[in-house]
Amino acid sequence: MRLLLVSTALSLAMPVAAVAQEAAADLGTIIVTGETRGYVAVDSVTATKTDTPLIDVPQSITVVTRAQLDDQAAYSLGDVLRYVPGVTVGQGEGNRDQITLRGQNTTADFFLDGVRDDVQYYRGLYNLERVEVLKGPYALIFGRGGGGGIVNRVQKTPSPAASFLATRLSANSFGAFDVSADLNTPVSETAAFRLNAVYEELGNHRDSYEGHRFAVNPYLAADLGRGWSAGVSYEYIDDDRVPDRGVPSLNGRPIEGYRDQFFGVPGANHTTLQAHIVKARVDGEIAPGLSVSTTVLYGDFDKFYSNVYPNGPATGQTGSVPLAAYLDPTTRENLLIQSNLLWEVATGPLSHRILFGVEYGDQSSTNQRRNGVLSSPTFSLANPVFPTVTFPTLARDTVSDVETLSAYVQDQISLGERFDIVAGLRFDRFRIEGQDRIPNPDRPFSRTDEKVSPRLGLIFKPVSDLSLYASYSRSFLPRSGDQFLSLSTVQENLEPERFTNTEVGVKWQARSNLILTAALFQLDRTNATTPDPGNPALTINVGETRTEGLELAATGNITRRWQISAGYAWQDAVLVGNSSVRLAQTPEQQFSLWNRFEVNPRLGLGLGLIHQTDQFAAIRTSAAATRMPAFVRVDAAAFYDLSDQVQIQLNIENLSDETYFPDAHNNANISTGAPRNARLTVSAKF
Repeated sequence: MRLLLVSTALSLAMPVAAVAQEAAADLGTIIVTGETRGYVAVDSVTATKTDTPLIDVPQSITVVTRAQLDDQAAYSLGDVLRYVPGVTVGQGEGNRDQITLRGQNTTADFFLDGVRDDVQYYRGLYNLERVEVLKGPYALIFGRGGGGGIVNRVQKTPSPAASFLATRLSANSFGAFDVSADLNTPVSETAAFRLNAVYEELGNHRDSYEGHRFAVNPYLAADLGRGWSAGVSYEYIDDDRVPDRGVPSLNGRPIEGYRDQFFGVPGANHTTLQAHIVKARVDGEIAPGLSVSTTVLYGDFDKFYSNVYPNGPATGQTGSVPLAAYLDPTTRENLLIQSNLLWEVATGPLSHRILFGVEYGDQSSTNQRRNGVLSSPTFSLANPVFPTVTFPTLARDTVSDVETLSAYVQDQISLGERFDIVAGLRFDRFRIEGQDRIPNPDRPFSRTDEKVSPRLGLIFKPVSDLSLYASYSRSFLPRSGDQFLSLSTVQENLEPERFTNTEVGVKWQARSNLILTAALFQLDRTNATTPDPGNPALTINVGETRTEGLELAATGNITRRWQISAGYAWQDAVLVGNSSVRLAQTPEQQFSLWNRFEVNPRLGLGLGLIHQTDQFAAIRTSAAATRMPAFVRVDAAAFYDLSDQVQIQLNIENLSDETYFPDAHNNANISTGAPRNARLTVSAKF
């Protein structure tokens, strides 16, 4: 703790003295986030906590740039990640982002500018510069969890280079629309202010679905002189929508013919979120070759979730569907402090980039669950009448406080022009204290885990634009789970789950704006748990799992007029010792391809394809598991510049009107894919 406070004080105090110094004459970027060229990201500050070319990072990384987000008209992380092979999007019970990376399901491995953002909610894209998907355990940089990888959102930052105003108005054929604005203005030669805001009216193909979201993000940043800079950002989010848990299964497959039918209760299915997120960041140079960066993130989240949902398979094509219901309010207050010291030094023929880091976290949560009572426990498919529901029974009333303290060191060693080594260790102390006041009013629970997580990467560069790498990394997940709710008096003495990843790969920057990558990996998970297929509110121990896979990707310009983002993943995710037990929501093969072709300086065309082979909605422990069929979805787009400032864009999703089931929460909650639909967007920048 003392090391953290000293480092933080140093980061925050040094620029105060520097303010009096002469400001930099030419200021472009105040806070570095990484360089992009169209669809290509050249480097990342996130993957190693240092500004490192992606070709020199010994692990698989996919970056989706702002240009690609806009071209695909992406409005959610789900929209983005469907085009990232190796990642499958979960349903999240209609109230949160939930994904599976390399066979590992998570609601918590999300980060904002490299700092933990593990609350369950839907994250918007309106204020982002890029989305980074880092695959494999990343405990050295990000701490606990992250067994299959993490998703990091990189925020737009102010620039003093010029003033601009960008606006966008968009609407789709389901009646949803949004309006957004992005205002940047220099405050002085060395400071700038940026304001991003969005209002969305939600809508899709499902009956009874509606909602809205409003978010605003002011951000002030300044160059303080002599290599120091600082920024303060505040984001407010207000999200109000109908949670939809999809359709039930029938005979081990999603029921067909009920694509639009809502299986909740209008009015009772309701989720809201109010969030306040404050981020302060200071970067600076202490001495030549020695720099420091500190980020403080405070978040206050108040979430309400109420839902009725299918609780088992349908009894027949026109039979009935069992229903269940619960209500779940959650509050969380996060205080996270992360400080990094980077020392660049040479020792004889070797050059080093040595990273020293400390991190402190305090996360206080409350959660309740009230089980619902329905006027009818089933929903008739032949005579669809919604039941009434009340929530009289308090089944869970949990309070918890998590305190984490971490220290890590990493050395990026260059042995001449051909060989690099990335090596490091991280120590984490994770302590949770809490109580579930319903079953055990006099029995609080607590547990402290102290773990060391290693990382080792070897890189060989036969030529400057080609790297061959091998890596080993490890991570852990405490028994309290993603959201600190699964620790019980029975489990509190059990060891954390452990993730071990070995990987070999190749990265080739064929041109400055074209990168090709390939990776082979094996991810082992020990002490593994998974949601119980019979009761997803509970977890079961399954032993050791293994995911083996191959990932291929190509991103950038094939020709001057033709850009692509393409990827393929093959994954085999099983229980060790019993390969008939298959991990949930991990298709054996995935393929995605997005193209943009410039017909002329004003007209561009886009074409995309997503393919997934069949997958299991929950872990397959018996023949009763629900298998979601394979699908191919085709998307298209057209872009036209009405003037130098105004562009009109048309995106068509599911061009071939495929009937498909893209994601699920369990065997009985399966999402239906939207039919063919269009989105028209008009954007302007002045």
